[in-house]
Amino acid sequence: MADFSTSIDIEAPPEVVFEHLVTAERMVSWMGQHAQLRPVPGGEFAVDINGYLIRGEYLEVDPPRRVVVSWGMAGAVDLPPGSSRVEFVLRPTPSGTNLSLRHTGLPDTRAKTHGAGWGNYLPRLRSAATGTDPGPDDWIPAASGISPG
Repeated sequence: MADFSTSIDIEAPPEVVFEHLVTAERMVSWMGQHAQLRPVPGGEFAVDINGYLIRGEYLEVDPPRRVVVSWGMAGAVDLPPGSSRVEFVLRPTPSGTNLSLRHTGLPDTRAKTHGAGWGNYLPRLRSAATGTDPGPDDWIPAASGISPG
């Protein structure tokens, strides 16, 4: 199993960044085309990203400081729904928010692609949270040779 962690500074308050992690309309402004979210422990976390069906549930929701979700892909043998964990920690900074992300429990077969994916999506989150349209979400993991299942 592999882990991935990174952080990004966002010029928006933690409350605004937090809403982009728990509200379907704001989630799809930076990642995916459709989301069904119920941000309570045990609640649904479902985001459709260019044909990849991310499925899991909210494990922890601590507004506006922390969100933890289980994460996996419908139909994937090596990363089934809910089999890994993504933790977002939001810390206020003088200019907005520092968001730390840690994705744990990734199979080695998915670590590189998920790292690249977060490298694509976190800057999109920064744009969306600061009120800038990041444009259409057209990132496709398969372009790196990884298939959905």
